[in-house]
Amino acid sequence: MAKIISVEQAVDLIRDGMTVGVSGFGAFSSPDSILEAIGQRYRERRTPKDLTIVSGVAPGDFQEDGCGMSKIAYDGLVQTMIASHLRMSPPMGRAVSENRVAAFSLPLGVYGQLLSAIGGGRPGVVTHVGLNTYADPTQEGCCINPKAKAQGRTFVERVRLDGRDYLFYRAFPIDACLLHASYGDELGNISVQEEPIRGELVELAAAVHNRGGIVIVEVNDIVKAGTLDPRHILIHRSYVDYLVKAQGGSNVALGHHPELTGQLRVPTQDRIRAIPLSAKKVIARRAALELRPQMLVNLGIGIPASVANIANEEGIHDQLTLSLETGVYGGVPLDGPLFGSSMNPESLSRSADMFVAYDGGGLDLTVLGAAEVDSSGNVNVSRFAGRCVGPGGFVDISQNTPKVCFAFSFTSGQQRLAVEGGRLVIQQDGSGIKFKGRADQITFSAQYARQTGQQVLFITERAVFALQDQGLTLVEIAPGVDLERDILAKMEFQPAISPALRPMDPRLFQPQPLGLAAAFQSG
Repeated sequence: MAKIISVEQAVDLIRDGMTVGVSGFGAFSSPDSILEAIGQRYRERRTPKDLTIVSGVAPGDFQEDGCGMSKIAYDGLVQTMIASHLRMSPPMGRAVSENRVAAFSLPLGVYGQLLSAIGGGRPGVVTHVGLNTYADPTQEGCCINPKAKAQGRTFVERVRLDGRDYLFYRAFPIDACLLHASYGDELGNISVQEEPIRGELVELAAAVHNRGGIVIVEVNDIVKAGTLDPRHILIHRSYVDYLVKAQGGSNVALGHHPELTGQLRVPTQDRIRAIPLSAKKVIARRAALELRPQMLVNLGIGIPASVANIANEEGIHDQLTLSLETGVYGGVPLDGPLFGSSMNPESLSRSADMFVAYDGGGLDLTVLGAAEVDSSGNVNVSRFAGRCVGPGGFVDISQNTPKVCFAFSFTSGQQRLAVEGGRLVIQQDGSGIKFKGRADQITFSAQYARQTGQQVLFITERAVFALQDQGLTLVEIAPGVDLERDILAKMEFQPAISPALRPMDPRLFQPQPLGLAAAFQSG
């Protein structure tokens, strides 16, 4: 039976040098009361220190003093991060980028599977995910910064089975974990009935408990034994050592959103704003042209997430299934701090279960972002422009989906782009080059994509490229754009140009809907 303790007593259990798992995905399911108390204890007493923090998409809400990892981003408190993604916690991301904290980054699906392996007493995970990317030991072996490389740790090896190459990600012990959920009863049963995502809560609890570690769960409230609906109990009391009542109640970062948990349904046309006609909308619209009825689709953060808005505007969101790596199926995926959740979801599953579907090729289409693209068609989203952020689920998803659309702005930096009179008008272009001679890190391998026969498009506001045998090939150009001045001069390499180069669809640059609902009905 779990013991009910205070936040301060929970902090007492975290010792110097421990490896500590932390739940959460962005602003969801972060054990903020405990994390804040750890940060305060360190500021006052310089303990606990030299922690190794293990997380998936490390919790945060894009704020300097926000939720999640921002509460423990102090020099000396955290020595090493093992996480899939760090972008949503600016202070922790900066500590890694400035090489003050060593960082290793596992693909998110691999992370969940590795937790299952640790909990199941297996030596690790053998998978094709990560081959020919930064995760491959022939490249960087999951190291994100120099401090990680200096540790000399081996997280992954190449192995050969039945004539094929695979990666073997090694299991490692986790001393304790800090989890957040909706409710716990007096015995320690844990309910997630008000959580928009399930994440890796079960896997992390089992990985720690089954290896003799300490499982601490922070909950919004503690209720009488026997009062929780067993259908919402995700973690049985046998896995829970300590129960802590959160200071501040319901989801510390965002409050309770019943429309994200399936507890109620709302009219999306009224709640999800239409995107004004802009360069970013052109990109999202062009990606939406790849949608087909009954598709299972994954959308990434940023511009790719806007494809959900387009589907909603066009009235087709209920004719396909949009999904997220958090385990959410259906509804309209949201962006910003709410990324990872959907309004009016059809079902909520565990992240690890979703990646089983993704890794096996269950998706029809994915739309993802890109920070750098090189002449071969390799894509980098994990380390660029001096920032170390990690891939999240990008590697698992991009490597295993038959059709991949990278949707991103052509340049970076300050820019003023307008859509006027059915044309793209570049008033001020960004100074940052995204089409590089060589990507700083490979998060998507064009070589692997060719070997597996993936169809790959690179969609920007002014041009569309396709991955072809000769490399990156320009296939579409926006009206109002000059090929030499606005495209080729803003690339560090000369792409192949299709002899069938054509204008981008003129509907993309008009205020009227694209007419996708009619196209879906006609088949």
